This record gives sequence, C-alpha cells and structure tokens, in this order.
Amino acid sequence: MVKVLKSGFFTSIQDNGRFGYRNKGVPISGAMDKKALDKANLLLENPHNAAVLEITMTGPTLLFENRTFICLTGAELSATLNNEPITNYMVHEVKKGDILSYGRLESGFRGYLAVKGGFKTEVVLGSSSQYLPLTPAKCIAEFEELVFEEAANFKPKITALKIDSYFHERELKVRKGPEYGMLSDEQLKLLFSKEFTVAKENNRMAYQLNEFLPKHTHNILTSATLAGTVQVTPAGKLIILMKDGQTTGGYPRVLQLNEEAICVLAQKREGDGVSFKLI
Repeated sequence: MVKVLKSGFFTSIQDNGRFGYRNKGVPISGAMDKKALDKANLLLENPHNAAVLEITMTGPTLLFENRTFICLTGAELSATLNNEPITNYMVHEVKKGDILSYGRLESGFRGYLAVKGGFKTEVVLGSSSQYLPLTPAKCIAEFEELVFEEAANFKPKITALKIDSYFHERELKVRKGPEYGMLSDEQLKLLFSKEFTVAKENNRMAYQLNEFLPKHTHNILTSATLAGTVQVTPAGKLIILMKDGQTTGGYPRVLQLNEEAICVLAQKREGDGVSFKLI
C-alpha cells in the first residue's frame, strides 16, 4: 500500500485502456504514452495490462507502506527516493517507510510509475483507467491510499533499459484520414510544410494547435473517430483527439496519427513544435 501525501498536478491510474465499448460512447482511455507504460511493466515483469500511475507535469509525493519494486519511465521529472535522485528506466527497490517525490520537470510532459504487480484499483468495463464520468474517481487526488501487493522476493531479469528520447521528436507520422480528399492544394501544402505549435488547450481529450489552415465550408455527418484522429474545423483549427477523446465527431477527419505519433504528442506541452509526415 502507498499513502498519497501529495497528488501532483494531474496524476491518474491508467492501463492499456478499455475496448469494445466505443459504440456506447466510451473512449478507450488508457496511458497517453503507451510505449512508456509498456516498458515500465516490462522491466518489472508485470502483466501487459498492469495499472500504473500517469503523472502530468508535476509529480506526487508517495509514502510506501510495503516493500516493493518500482520503475519510472517517460518524462524526466527529477524523481527522488528518500531525497536521493533515481533514474528512469531502471528497477528500484523500495522499502517500508520510503518516500518517493518529484521535483522539476526536465523534459517531456508525462511520466509513468509502475509497481511490481501493478496498482489494484476498481476495474470498470475491463479496465482500471480513470475516466469521468465512468469511473468513481478522476485522479489520485481523490484517494488517500493506493493498493498494491507486497513484493519480497522479486529478482528482475533486466534491471535497466536505454532511456527513450522519442519525446524530443517533433515529427508526427500520420496516414490519410477519411476526409483527406476534401483538403485543397493550398491546405495540403501548409499542412505538410510548416511547423505547428501546441496550444494551451491540450489534455487527455485532445490537443489543439495554434496555427490555422485556410477556412473551409465542408460538412460531414457525425462519424466515428479514434485516438489520433486529426480534425479541421471550418475556421481551419486543427484538433488532434487523444485517449479520452469523443468517439464521434462532425469535423472532417483529415489525418490519423499512428500509435508512435500519439506517444510523441503525449510528451508535448504548450508551445512545443510539431510537424506532420505522411506515411
């Protein structure tokens, strides 16, 4: 068990998400940066879908009340264990009474904390991922304690992995969306030749970009969307849906990010630059 002394800016329980309910309007949710989640669970030899903490911008302060092993991945958030710096992408032993805390955000935007065996929270529609209004809580600020099983005899086969640097990338790999053909030559040229910057409106639902394409008058029937769907509003605003994004939308779906690009974008914050590359 771990006691939440401070929750951080926005820290939530996430796994790989819930599938099979989009026809009911339920998004997949799950970790924004799936690569970081997978590597944390890999190092701890956890089940593929073990729940972790997704930490946004500033981290929590946690008091461990059981012995376990932890792994940090994703953004570099100046983590310390009992005031001693610890490294991402390594397995660390934690003893009863140890305190994990976070400091300054150095790079990236979202970090992940995994414990041996995963965090044990309520499973809703096959997933522990927190998402309102479906789950009882939105983030760990609503918990005093989080539960996990004590790990006494774990001997990891791999103790460290190379630190990922993909969240320094600016290029987002995309495929053509269903309404790609609606774009004019001028819009296409701008879409693939200029760099865009992340707007202040960015969260688990969607990322907006500051720069606009030329206006358009195309209308479509409300249609299915996915995490990574790039929509363009009549005003030319680009909106990229993320893991908690709506399951349908009425704006033209001009591009679709692949999973790797979603991970790259999930590590961007306001003002960071991105560009699109068609694959």
